[in-house]
Amino acid sequence: MPDFNHVPLPYDGPSAAEIARKRAEFLSPSLFHFYSKPLNIVEGKMQYLFDESGRRYLDAFAGIATVCCGHCHPDVVGAIAAQAGRLQHSTVLYLNHAIADFAEALASKMPGDLKVVFFTNSGTEANELAIMMARLYTGSHDIISLRNSYHGNAAGTMGATAQKNWKFSVVQSGVHHAVNPDPYRGAFGSDAEKYARDVQEIIEFGTTGQVAGFISEAIQGVGGIVELSPGYLPLAYEAVRSAGGLCIADEVQAGFARVGSHFWGFETHGVVPDIVTMAKGIGNGIPLGAVVTTPEIAQVLTRRCYFNTFGGNPLCTAGGLAVLRVLEKEGLQANAHAVGSYLKDRLRALQDKHEIIGDVRGTGFMLGVELVTDRQLKTPAKDEICRAMEHMKEMGVLVGKGGFYGNVFRITPPLCFTKEDADFFVAVMDSALSKL
Repeated sequence: MPDFNHVPLPYDGPSAAEIARKRAEFLSPSLFHFYSKPLNIVEGKMQYLFDESGRRYLDAFAGIATVCCGHCHPDVVGAIAAQAGRLQHSTVLYLNHAIADFAEALASKMPGDLKVVFFTNSGTEANELAIMMARLYTGSHDIISLRNSYHGNAAGTMGATAQKNWKFSVVQSGVHHAVNPDPYRGAFGSDAEKYARDVQEIIEFGTTGQVAGFISEAIQGVGGIVELSPGYLPLAYEAVRSAGGLCIADEVQAGFARVGSHFWGFETHGVVPDIVTMAKGIGNGIPLGAVVTTPEIAQVLTRRCYFNTFGGNPLCTAGGLAVLRVLEKEGLQANAHAVGSYLKDRLRALQDKHEIIGDVRGTGFMLGVELVTDRQLKTPAKDEICRAMEHMKEMGVLVGKGGFYGNVFRITPPLCFTKEDADFFVAVMDSALSKL
């Protein structure tokens, strides 16, 4: 493992076994964990995490693509602590510079007329608000999303989510799920025009011909780091706008420089959305989300009273502004592009060595490695990936997994991840796959 100049503080808290006991008794039974022996993570610093014994792990998951600047980055921690010492919370009914400063800085990162910001506490909240705004603005109800997508777990966003793994049997109306433009598993390979034709047919045969909107990630995160077929989004946006709908870019995972080549994932497709949603990387771990849209669309929320008690509170927005400044000051977008490209090349070399790797995809620090037991049939290697993750943990690397079948490594490290970290990660994955 690369050298790292940090000594974790002594830990005198409860053991992993005691925490697991309390969790089983007092927390939701829906919670699950990675690894046969769950880790008790007690400290983090930049791209590393530490367990109760002080052992260091390379973090290649970043709290599910959330920690972008690095764990406990001193600039972010300092901004939060300073704001907490002055004013933790008031209400947006009063003026405070923290929310205005952050909104202005965030708007400066957006293209076109996307400059009005609504702050929320999570990505689910942001997507719920975006869908509601699209319906109010257009006067239509129908939303189109993509199969295999994940947009949240509340009523509206669960409707837009299109994987049975994340959907409960509750009312989810007015959402149509288009064929996923997945170059690896999709019905039409990389043929963007055929996938976009399905969007047009949904409009023609599943709606009145008028729709409220279309919501899509640029790269499907929970769905297994699935890149959309090149050229698809411009065609889909054109079809939706011709039917009176708005185009919503879900940047909860891909946003905030994670894709490397651009600050936002949608920019890699050459489109400009009508509404952009974000969370996760926006706060480096703070409960913070946002919706950004145009002044015209933003007006729909003046028809009634729209209010969010904690959305845009001084503590979170001070932290969010610090995140933006760190991304700029430390050149983390450029690092995600350079190191992410290097890591992807090394993973593709690993694919040549290990038959179990069916696909390597993604961009920047949003990479996926799909494991299959048969490359021709693309049979998901669901058990094998769990065993590989156990081996990697024992060697000091933490990585995520996802995809509909749970057979895709989700590699989404903090953006301060180095080439040395990438080399170590690949060496550990190589060793783990060799043990299967």
